[in-house]
This record gives sequence, structure tokens and C-alpha cells, in this order.
Amino acid sequence: MGSIHAYTTSQGERYRVAYRKPDHSQGSKRGFTTKREARLFLASVDVAQARGEFVDPAAARTTIAELGPAWLARRRHLKASYYRSLESAWRVHVEPTWGEFPVGRIQFTDVQAWVSKLAASHSSTTVSRNYGVLAGILDDAVTDRRLPRNPARGASLPRRTKKRRVYLTHTQVQILADSAGDKRTLVYTLAYTGLRWGEATGLPVRDVDPLRRRLTVNENAVNVGGRIIVGTPKSHEVRSVPFPAFLASLLAGESAGKQPEQLVFGDGERHLRSPDSRDGWFVNAIARAKLTDKDFPTLTIHDLRHTAASLAISAGANVKAVQRMLGHASAAMTLDTYADLFDDDLDAVATALNQVKMSTVVVELLSQRPAKALQIR
Repeated sequence: MGSIHAYTTSQGERYRVAYRKPDHSQGSKRGFTTKREARLFLASVDVAQARGEFVDPAAARTTIAELGPAWLARRRHLKASYYRSLESAWRVHVEPTWGEFPVGRIQFTDVQAWVSKLAASHSSTTVSRNYGVLAGILDDAVTDRRLPRNPARGASLPRRTKKRRVYLTHTQVQILADSAGDKRTLVYTLAYTGLRWGEATGLPVRDVDPLRRRLTVNENAVNVGGRIIVGTPKSHEVRSVPFPAFLASLLAGESAGKQPEQLVFGDGERHLRSPDSRDGWFVNAIARAKLTDKDFPTLTIHDLRHTAASLAISAGANVKAVQRMLGHASAAMTLDTYADLFDDDLDAVATALNQVKMSTVVVELLSQRPAKALQIR
């Protein structure tokens, strides 16, 4: 319940609505030009409180700049590299544009116009991340009853285009490894185990089992703002990864003279950093291997992980084995990522169905012959 009071201004008579908030504090809103408008507002307040949907107009004046830091702070538990991308999106794109806006003033059309403007000059991944930060902050505003709904939800985002993957053959991997100098074993390891760069460069000697030919992936070393952060693998789960026999002696050579806790690759103490994409050892190895033709326009370190999946599948590995090797969350994720590599399996399904069909027809024909012969006699 509440009350309506008239007051006089230089523009004429106006009305103020006084009401009790759910916490029993006093609330009010003024500036209504007619008593009918004031009554309708008071009725909407009563209905919203009865439904538990009341939003305090004063709370809607809180700005994005006030809510953003708290939203980020609650994501400190995320992987350091991912958290940094969120912090960068907030600092570079979201806060400069939306910081001074009260959450109650943000409209869907404003958000959509911002997304469209970003899409004209930034990648779909960057746009989606920036939008996600703003939408997440507004989700908090809804939860805190500062807004009745999130005005950002439902915006049209640019479609993500998949980068063309590169799969090297056994011969191409060998040529590339031989061209990589002292990184030869590292190239082989990436191309035949599917380890991520941070998993390989963070691999300690103790996690190499030459007898079982297994690598135990416990850690992932990620470069975050120029600093190497060591944490759990991307999936947060330890996994055991097989490696082919020829790698055993190469890994033993990298581990020679090192303590169990030291790193396999590099000097044992410092994590190797990603090679420079313009003039690093990997780019130079590609040039020496002559893998720069039209088939390999954008070969990257990560493509060696894709190559490992390709080589494993071509060797007969099923999707579950590939999932475990790569550390994917599910076999469905592996299928979604490498669906193009399972085309031969589809051909095999068609062939198998055809064989079953033909054999069934033959059996049926043979089973009918005696009966037909009896009828003729």
C-alpha cells in the first residue's frame, strides 16, 4: 500500500507516490503529470511486491562501473589465461563504453548497436567475449533486483567461422622435426601425443614412463601477460597419454642428467615460451621444411595437436581413445571438433549395411527354394 500526494511546480501540478519497500523502508517517486499515472505506478508497485518482482528505482541507478569489478572478482577461480581475457575485455571495451551508464538506462537496441559496431572491426571471438562480460554484469543486476530483466540478452552475435585445420602426414612431420634443430623431439611429441603447448613445456621428467610408454599430464604452463602461470590442464583432470615406441629414446635423451622434478624440454628449470610467430624457430623450421606452399598457409604449433588426432584416427583409433588422448571433456566434443576425420567411418557404415542387406537377401532366397520346388512337383 502507499499514498499519492499533489505538489506544485513551475510547470503546474504534479504528483508524488509514496510506498513501502519489501524491507519496510520508505520509497517514493515523483513527477507524475496526472493522478491516473500515479495510481497506475502505485498499482504496479503493489503487484510487483506481491509477485516478488519488485525493483527499487534507486537501485537501477547503479552504474556498470560500480558493478563490473565485483563481477570480475567472482571469476578469480577461472584459469589465469581466461580470466585475463575477461579482464582485458572489461578494461578495453566494456568499461569505457558502458561504465557511466546506470543499469536502468541500458536498452536492448543500444546493446545491439554496440555489438554490431564491434563486429565491423573485431573478430567474432572478441565480440562474443565483450558481450558476455556486459551481459554477465547485467545478469547480476537482475539477481540483485536492480532490473526486472536483462536488456542485453537476445542480441544477435556474429557467427563464428571455423579456422581451416592443417593435418600433416607422417612424412611431413618427420621433415618438419628434422628442420627444427634442437626442438626436434618437441615437434615429434606434439605431433604424436596431441599435448597442448603448455602441457608439453610443463612436462616434468617424473611424468615420463618409458616402460609403459605413457606421459602423465598433471600441469599446464600458460603465458599470461608475459608471466608463466603453472596450473592444472585445461580440463582440470590428470590424464595418461600414450606415445609411440620411437619417442622413448628421444624423450630419454631430453631427460638425461635431469632430476625428476625438472622439465623435460629446455634447460630443465625455465619453461619454454611460445616461438615468435614472425621469426621464431617454428616459422623457420616450416620454411626449411618447405611446408609454406598453398596447402600450409597458416601452419601453427597448435596444428600439431590436430595432426596427432588425424594420425591416431588414420591408425584405427576410435573416438573414445582419441578423446582420452586429447583430454576432451566428452567424445561428443571430439566428434564435433574432428568430424571431418571420421568420413571414412561413414563409408564403412554404408559398406557394412550393404553387406548385411545382400547377405540377408541371399539367405531369404535360399530358405524359399525347397518350398517352391515342392509346389512345382
